[in-house]
Amino acid sequence: MESLTEYLYSRLWQNLAQTLQHELRDDAYSHLQELELSYFEDRSTGMLLSVLNDDINQLERFLNFGAHNILHFLTTILFVGSTFIALAPVSWWAMAPIPFVLWGSMVFQAKLEPCYADVREKSGLISSRLTNNLSGIATIKSFTAEAYERDRAAQESEAYRRSNASAIALSAAFVPLIRIVILVGFTATLFLGGLAVANGNLSAGTYGFLVFIIQRLLWPFTDLSELMDEYQRAMASVRRVMGLLDTPIDISAGNDQLPLNTVRGEVQFDDITFAYNGRNPVFKSLSLTVPSGATIGIVGATGLGKSTLVKLLLRFYEIQSGQILIDGADIRDLNLFDLRQCIGWVSQDVFLFHGTVAENIRYGSFDATREQIVHAAKLAEAHEFIKQLPQGYDTIVGERGQKLSGGQRQRLAIARAILKDPPILVLDEATSAVDNETEAAMQRSLATITQGRTTIALPQPLRRRIAHRLSTIRQADCIYVIKQGQIVEQGTHDDLLRQSSIYAGLWQVQSAGVKGT
Repeated sequence: MESLTEYLYSRLWQNLAQTLQHELRDDAYSHLQELELSYFEDRSTGMLLSVLNDDINQLERFLNFGAHNILHFLTTILFVGSTFIALAPVSWWAMAPIPFVLWGSMVFQAKLEPCYADVREKSGLISSRLTNNLSGIATIKSFTAEAYERDRAAQESEAYRRSNASAIALSAAFVPLIRIVILVGFTATLFLGGLAVANGNLSAGTYGFLVFIIQRLLWPFTDLSELMDEYQRAMASVRRVMGLLDTPIDISAGNDQLPLNTVRGEVQFDDITFAYNGRNPVFKSLSLTVPSGATIGIVGATGLGKSTLVKLLLRFYEIQSGQILIDGADIRDLNLFDLRQCIGWVSQDVFLFHGTVAENIRYGSFDATREQIVHAAKLAEAHEFIKQLPQGYDTIVGERGQKLSGGQRQRLAIARAILKDPPILVLDEATSAVDNETEAAMQRSLATITQGRTTIALPQPLRRRIAHRLSTIRQADCIYVIKQGQIVEQGTHDDLLRQSSIYAGLWQVQSAGVKGT
């Protein structure tokens, strides 16, 4: 029976632990994806990974072993205690230490709780440090900062060790104290039970049995410290996971549907005002309309909110006042999936997943065929360099596309947006990392791609000695110049040149740079 029940325990309990681990991680990650971008900006990736991995794994370990041990402990105490009462009602002295043990357990539990909360916090910090360092390993090497970063990681690891040591010092004291209390109960059983036998109130056989089984009643309490230790570790992790799950979603999805085949692509920013938390407003009562199928360019110096405008359109952030409309519908009323499905965004910070070239182009268009992938790559002027890779479209690009150049990553990002075939296309510095020859070829392709599609182009911003890549918006239907959150100029390329103002000055800088080259 013991062998059978052990087999059933191993199958049922451990499968239950694995199932709960899977479902809890799935729920936590799904909730995490629903949170707004500002949540991630305030927290490190390593800390979030610590919650999704370490904390949930800690709960799984407790369910694998600790929960079973608790059930075994309670069952033993219940049945052995019942045996004592049934055989010898006067043997109360054997169970007298139990209330003191339970009281001591509660006291230790209260003291262990903040200790293990601190342990989980320190675990998150070391995870954050290591994740950050691995992501920036090239920078660390280029600045020969290996020793500096090793020391910083060692400091975080030492803090984690000290935090664990504090918890261990407390939990280690529990077993010796419990053993002293158990010794009192065992000695009382020997002495008072012997007196009961001498007085004829208890048979010698029953006395011998009680002396034997008292160990089955009291010694399991020595395991209580380990059980409480495992329980508190698990609860510290559970509180962190539940804290993540209880984080409110500030940007809620609307209920209105926006079928992709019905989107015309008219975009309107109506008197919008937006500011990041604790900062000055990026936009103040800004109004801007992009007609369906039109191509516009937005020009402005670094940090004046051109990329923010796109993120507001995608509802990564929420505006404080005003409206953003697509085909006359407020985007706050739209289903988020439908909203983002109709927008293709080529970000200035291209992110490629660890996988093949084809998988990265197909990302978001998972049913695309190889022929469609190749066609999109050709339009993005990426096909030629892909063919030269070791395995062509099946070449692994590495984490964040580190095996490719910046220009190659940009072309793959454009191919990904082309394959998505959205009615609204946003090009955020889409050609900033390519050479002039490739840019010229891509401009010809983009001229074809943007036909009949609403396009918002954000050229490379003005930096010291680097002019705007204004050629990307020269043929735009309208160009807007933004300064201090307001539109200060608008018109076609030729119109703005005639005004001899900000845009004209930028164009002259670029033209001079081209001649100098």
